[in-house]
Amino acid sequence: MVSQAIKQSESSVWYREPWAWFVLTPLIVVVIVSLSFVAVAVKHADDRVVDNYYKEGRMINQSLEQDTRAANWQLSADLHWLADAQVMEVVLHSPMIPAPAELSLWLDHPFDEKQDAQLILQPVSDNRYRTDTVAREHMWYATLVPGTDESARRDSPWRLRGEIDFDRAAHWRFAPTPAAQSSINE
Repeated sequence: MVSQAIKQSESSVWYREPWAWFVLTPLIVVVIVSLSFVAVAVKHADDRVVDNYYKEGRMINQSLEQDTRAANWQLSADLHWLADAQVMEVVLHSPMIPAPAELSLWLDHPFDEKQDAQLILQPVSDNRYRTDTVAREHMWYATLVPGTDESARRDSPWRLRGEIDFDRAAHWRFAPTPAAQSSINE
């Protein structure tokens, strides 16, 4: 009798019932999947909205002035990536202004701000610059400006922008944006 009572109490334990697992399994799966979605959302969150939007708006106008000046001065640049030597060469062209002492090439990653980089280009000849770099791959948004400090990116008299894809090419030409060229004609 006692053994039958023990057998009945063992079979009545909830985790040994197949219907309990039939009901609980989908709930457990939903919780695990939800936690994984939360982890991905937190790790790859979008950039936050800028608090001082007025100041950022003024900087947009300044940036357009940089593009307009580059177009007025007929600036352009040829970039050459020498993958074997891990070297970036830049040839700056302008019939109107002298070449600056140093250039900065800012590489902005399309979606991961932590991978952004600044390459400081040293002069090799009158209008040719060079920098040793670490290995690069994939696509980047690039901005070429005179000077080497962080403020040079915002406050420089001109800038040239473009996209660099190290997987597809080793040569790129940067020229003023079409919006800057159209504002010259107006």
